[in-house]
Amino acid sequence: MKLKDFLVPAVVRHPRQLQHAPITSAAPSHTHSAPDPTGTKSRPKQYRPLSKGERDFLDSALRVNQAGELAATLIYTAQTPPIIKSHPHLRPLMRHMYTQEAGHFSTFNELLARHRIRPTAMYSIWTAAATVLGWSTALLGREAAMACTEAVETEIGSHYNGQIRVLLQYIRKAEEKGEDIGDEIRELMGTLKRIRDEELEHLDHALEEDAREAKGWPLLNSIVRGGCRGAIWISQRI
Repeated sequence: MKLKDFLVPAVVRHPRQLQHAPITSAAPSHTHSAPDPTGTKSRPKQYRPLSKGERDFLDSALRVNQAGELAATLIYTAQTPPIIKSHPHLRPLMRHMYTQEAGHFSTFNELLARHRIRPTAMYSIWTAAATVLGWSTALLGREAAMACTEAVETEIGSHYNGQIRVLLQYIRKAEEKGEDIGDEIRELMGTLKRIRDEELEHLDHALEEDAREAKGWPLLNSIVRGGCRGAIWISQRI
């Protein structure tokens, strides 16, 4: 496969605003029954739609996730040419990580379009920032590029864990009341878990490739992680 075949981020674009319903926790397609304490009959669970606060949280979460995965594809796109030029053995790893990030980005593009969620207003700024970050860390060498991956994935792994905990709270709260929150929330939680695990896999690869041997690692790690936290905070709001 030629380098350009996997470097060009074909999915790097604004999702089209399709006409679909916003997230409201999809009504179940079948009836769930809760056991009757008397053991004589069972009652169907009452369907509970998401509250406005829950919908607002999910809108914000999906917008941030899409922006983060955009940045990841662009970081790898910028890093790959100089890295594989000096370290050809890293070509399969860089291709693997880019391909997974592109898949994540595509997933969140589809979710934003399906639920009519606008992308962050900082889209163009994050595009430029991610490209500069990827290019500059690659010029500093293999270790610095991997240190960038380590820092980004540390923050992103924690970010996804926080979202998963919130969805678990929604599900448990509904179950305690004998209510059904619908399958869409459970499916979203499964998607977030899968993506989180793949992001943490990238973190492991970065550590294996001497991320912490980068010159000035503590400072570089602090700057990149701080930038990630700032970008998340801003994207949640605008």
